[in-house]
Amino acid sequence: MPDTLDPHPSAFVAMANGAGNCRKQNGRVETRPCLEINFIPVPGTNDEQFQKDFPAYKDGLVYSNPGRYVVMPEYPKKAEIVYNLKPRPDDVYVLTFPKCGTTWMQELVWLVTNQCDFEKAKTPLNIRSPFLEMNYMLPKVLTDKYERDAIVYQTGIPGISKFLEILDYWNLRDVLRPHVKKLVNMVCGHVMRDVQEMEQMTETRIIKSHLPLYLLNPELLKTSKVVYVARNPKDVLVSYFHYHKLIHFHQFTGDLESFADYFMSDKVYASPFFPHLLDAWSKRHHPNLLFVFYEDLKRDLRGEIQKVVSFLGKSLSEEQLTKLTEHLRLDQFAKNEAVNYEVCKELGFMNNSGHFIRKGKTGDWKNHFSPELNAKIDLWIESNLQGTDLSFVTELDQQD
Repeated sequence: MPDTLDPHPSAFVAMANGAGNCRKQNGRVETRPCLEINFIPVPGTNDEQFQKDFPAYKDGLVYSNPGRYVVMPEYPKKAEIVYNLKPRPDDVYVLTFPKCGTTWMQELVWLVTNQCDFEKAKTPLNIRSPFLEMNYMLPKVLTDKYERDAIVYQTGIPGISKFLEILDYWNLRDVLRPHVKKLVNMVCGHVMRDVQEMEQMTETRIIKSHLPLYLLNPELLKTSKVVYVARNPKDVLVSYFHYHKLIHFHQFTGDLESFADYFMSDKVYASPFFPHLLDAWSKRHHPNLLFVFYEDLKRDLRGEIQKVVSFLGKSLSEEQLTKLTEHLRLDQFAKNEAVNYEVCKELGFMNNSGHFIRKGKTGDWKNHFSPELNAKIDLWIESNLQGTDLSFVTELDQQD
């Protein structure tokens, strides 16, 4: 992370000076850590070509300073709320750069933590394991739309869509927010928990996040377990390209070559890639952090499951371990309706032409890169890994 803050006249400020903010909790005054970060527009993301390639990003993107982590412009308004989610000793955080095996590891961790309760695991994963920052990334108009569509889809009640549209038209949704939230939770489950709802969870929390460690509560590693999953950048790039084509909100319209340019120049959500991984890699010897490579999961799924079991201080019988290994094999995993998010197509969140869980193959990049693009990416990787001891496996002779 850079040591100084860049001055910028149009920075989105999400910081507070001083030792901390205070709030009352059960009659006590509680001091919270301050997020000394501001957010600055990413240069070029309001230009004509970028807007053509990402038509849904009407306000461009912003990045954190220090750190340069790229987020949606909505996020800075709530960044400190996320930062102040208090970690618990029994929490397990699953952290990744996007498309590095997040969903795979979430399911693994949840099942290990819950003694392989495959019956309860039929509940959608996003209800069992909340996505920490998701509720704060999207523009309000989109979150309102997604809430409305989810209620309409789940209830099938005639006229409810029009009723919710009227609430939006008269700006009554915010006034009635607690009641709307209860309705969403009642008919859909806790699909998009906010921080307050995560604080109210009584069960062991398995929390997913794509945020780098410095945007999370500074007590996290001292308090909770963190499983960090890394994947080779070539396969991440290909998977992230297809993801941006699949998800309506990202709505990328360009080709792979142009997406690769945006990816390598840190103009996509959650970039930059290497600082995210290197920050976690530097903490890999911390007793509360387990650093896992996606390629190791592909090479020896059972062995990596055993590492996670040991790290979490759990134990599984041979029968449970065998069943869990089969449950997590990607050909089976992709068919699992609790994790594959196929329902999002019916809700209008995703295009019908692709899948959230795609191939998952190590080395699939070879089917996408031209020799020229591959050479360009090799140089980018080499320059970013220079002086580090981090390396990647980009091909496997055998994989699960």
